[in-house]
Amino acid sequence: MPMEKTFNAAEAEARLYAAWESAGAFKAGANARPGAAPFCIMIPPPNVTGSLHMGHAFNNTLQDILVRWHRMRGFDTLWQPGQDHAGIATQMVVERELARSQQPSRREMGREAFLDKVWEWKEQSGDTIINQLKRLGASCDWSRNAFTMSGNFPDAVIKVFVDMYAKGLIYRGKRLVNWDPHFETAISDLEVENLEVAGHMWHFKYRLSGGETYEYVEKDADGTVTLRETRDYIAIATTRPETMLGDGAVAVHPSDARYAGIVGKMVHLPLCDRLIPIITDEYPDPNFGSGAVKITGAHDFNDYAVARRAGIPCYRLMDTRAAMRSDGAPYAEAVLRAREIAAGSPTTEAEVDSLNLVPEKYRGLDRFEARKAVVADINAAGLAVSVLVRSIDPETGSEHLTLEPVVEAKPIMQPFGDRSKVVIEPMLTDQWFVDTARIVEPALEAVRSGATKIIPASGEKTYYHWLENIEPWCISRQLWWGHQIPVWFDLYENQFCAETETQAIEMAQKHHEALNPNADVSVFIDERTFTSIKDSSGRGLKHPRMVGSGWEGDPRTTLRVGLYRDPDVLDTWFSSGLWPIGTLGWPEPTPELQKYFPTSVLVTGQDILFFWVARMMMMQLAVVGQIPFHTVYLHGLVRDAKGKKMSKSLGNVIDPLEIIDDYGADALRFANAAMASLGGVLKLDTQRIAGYRNFGTKLWNACRFAEMNGVWEGHQTRALPPQAKATVNQWIIGETAKVRAEVDAALADYRFDQAAAALYAFVWGKVCDWYVEFAKPLFDGDQAAETRATMGWVLDQCMILLHPIMPFVTEELWQTTGSRPKMLVHTDWPTYGSDLVTPEATREMSWVISLIEEVRSARAQMHVPAGLKLDMLQLDLDAAGSLAWANNEALIKRLARLESLTPAAAAPKGSILVPVEGGTFAIPLAGIIDIAEEKARLSKTLEKLEKDLNGLRGRLNNPAFVASAKEEVVEETREKLEQGQEESAKLQAALKRLAEIG
Repeated sequence: MPMEKTFNAAEAEARLYAAWESAGAFKAGANARPGAAPFCIMIPPPNVTGSLHMGHAFNNTLQDILVRWHRMRGFDTLWQPGQDHAGIATQMVVERELARSQQPSRREMGREAFLDKVWEWKEQSGDTIINQLKRLGASCDWSRNAFTMSGNFPDAVIKVFVDMYAKGLIYRGKRLVNWDPHFETAISDLEVENLEVAGHMWHFKYRLSGGETYEYVEKDADGTVTLRETRDYIAIATTRPETMLGDGAVAVHPSDARYAGIVGKMVHLPLCDRLIPIITDEYPDPNFGSGAVKITGAHDFNDYAVARRAGIPCYRLMDTRAAMRSDGAPYAEAVLRAREIAAGSPTTEAEVDSLNLVPEKYRGLDRFEARKAVVADINAAGLAVSVLVRSIDPETGSEHLTLEPVVEAKPIMQPFGDRSKVVIEPMLTDQWFVDTARIVEPALEAVRSGATKIIPASGEKTYYHWLENIEPWCISRQLWWGHQIPVWFDLYENQFCAETETQAIEMAQKHHEALNPNADVSVFIDERTFTSIKDSSGRGLKHPRMVGSGWEGDPRTTLRVGLYRDPDVLDTWFSSGLWPIGTLGWPEPTPELQKYFPTSVLVTGQDILFFWVARMMMMQLAVVGQIPFHTVYLHGLVRDAKGKKMSKSLGNVIDPLEIIDDYGADALRFANAAMASLGGVLKLDTQRIAGYRNFGTKLWNACRFAEMNGVWEGHQTRALPPQAKATVNQWIIGETAKVRAEVDAALADYRFDQAAAALYAFVWGKVCDWYVEFAKPLFDGDQAAETRATMGWVLDQCMILLHPIMPFVTEELWQTTGSRPKMLVHTDWPTYGSDLVTPEATREMSWVISLIEEVRSARAQMHVPAGLKLDMLQLDLDAAGSLAWANNEALIKRLARLESLTPAAAAPKGSILVPVEGGTFAIPLAGIIDIAEEKARLSKTLEKLEKDLNGLRGRLNNPAFVASAKEEVVEETREKLEQGQEESAKLQAALKRLAEIG
């Protein structure tokens, strides 16, 4: 059956993928040679809520190239797929769906019913990303598809938590975290977007206690006094006035002479009945604002660090919805206790956290409403730093002087939840942490020693910086969807960490029997949440609920102890940190775990180097004592053609599924490979994608040409080429061997862009443009059979070498050309080498191609009509060149559009020179083109181009432009300059040639 005129990607892709799956082509170990080495890649698990975006498409294309390449080379290959349960993202999607369908809310239906709804949604929609990855051609072993909330994975997660808890590597503590008031949970730094927004800076007076004053002096850089006045206050500036209600101190830099005399003194906290100290710390910048900083340890990360260094209490002001707290004791009572603590009264962190120091009038207000109220009250109290403002009455013309509060309008960086889109609040809360300082060193040493290599090497510097300065890792989230923390509490606040509820009860039973040997101890599960054991002041109860008479230790009592499971769930990064071993069946010693772990390569985005890669390194080394992978390939963010980040607001988001619909998966995959330069900006241009679709069409047309010339009749797959005698066939066989070596070397070095470039140049340039043309006359002579066999082998190699990047069109061609023992996906990767290269044939055909290209270039530069045949003169030529001409005269004349070749002693006036290796030719152009007119045209074009280039050079040579313009704008300007300079060089070369011919 003859080949179709074109490749119908829309029809073929689904059919071919189904055939691969039906044949088990992607299963672990498929096509592995006996005793083959394992090769395993773990897919960075997309969120179960996700859909394919360009980052996924790029990342998974690179993985698939490596997997298909290794599978064809006979490695025992596994590409392990799976999805992450994505706690906050999934909970958000399901809650939104409940609201849309007017069902009861999460809190109305309760935890168990809500989780049923999540699982219901997962069963209906959770496979979306899988099906989209299949459209891309991802050759994962889908029979092993993993999910972080099913199979053995939950057991693995819980076991690791329990083991690390037992070793003291996991603990519960109170620290400052990113708090999302919409979802009411802690979130990771990765889930925070820092955006520049319009803001304000307010300046307030904190008056010294007891009416004290001091001499405030400001000096310029030369030490000259510019301001001297007596003050009874210290000025602070803040963008968040509402947080001042929880200030614990005012800090100044130790070197700031302006405040040296008042360090250690106390100031009145505005609007509050408290005194706070002036302290010194390296954090305040003496050259910024007043140089004095309010320290609100419970609501700012920098302030928290200062407070911990100075032993300053951290008073929490807001509830989980970021409203000003309304719980706890009355304000007056809380202030009295705060004063006692400030005076040195013993306290605990829990008691400090329970104190609500929000004045009664602000309690319950939203934080932004509280901000307005606080600013208004400070202004009314005369505590705003003010300036004299002169104004003229328009009616009377009289002048008025008024004091106006200083309020600076200024842009500020504000953190937003990437999903909730609300302002994130630094919040001091009880959370679970991994003591990362105790497990980080093996992860550092693994990279330092080279056991794990990070590509590009620049990633190592970032890796070291993060891990050498690592903080405790907050692993708890106040969500319902996720791995619930396996810790139960009793009302003494004892913790019982166990893999199962039954084990927790047994642990509590033994604990309380040991403490109460004469009591009849009964432990039971109380379904109330942990927060229900707080009293009205917010303090944890210190005694258990008792049944029967007596209290703890009384021999007459029956002691009933209720256990409450911590309602929090684990951060998804904790479970995904176990992805390599969890997906392979750990903690069971499965055959897959024994065979494929440690895995081989991790391909992932550089933005999650710390959040995921480093944590996998730490967790695997802490749990099983082995590195999870030997190579980490990091890539950047996929941007648009101009290098801009894709965003809906800019309207430049490229949907990979639309690209596949329009151009086919192969074109998108080749574009992904071609732009994958190490450390480079990933610019996706739809015009390039269209070009790569044309590239696939070029190969298709070459195979159709072969079909028309009988190449596929009786054709069979062969590992090695036929013994060729024709120079053209020897040459293309050698070029095939060269590109095979080039592609292998590029893929071994993870240079996907170089592999794509080599294949493009070979398939389009060498095979389709040159060899097909060179072979045409050979089909009619004695060398026809040899040429058919050679062309069949060469096109087979094109399909094989291109398959990892363009699997669909190559598999379709493979199955419609010749007799094949197996599908292309499992066809053996070639190993032939330089022994197939015939140096003489390479030199001869390189000379022929060079001559034809030089003639074509000269014709194009001089605007010679394309169809016009020209006479050419031979000025001088060595023996090798003469032989090459003689052997290929017909080819050269046909492809260069030449009429004749005549020896000549010199080039006549009006000729253009054509230099080649070993000789020089000349083409007389007198009477063929108007040289004067051509000079004028090129000069005008060059003049305009140079004017544009000077403008671009001026911008790039301006330090202000380079420093202030957006990175993508600067990069685009550099690219325009580079392209313009290349065009200028061509125009100048053409003018030079014109000058030579008169």
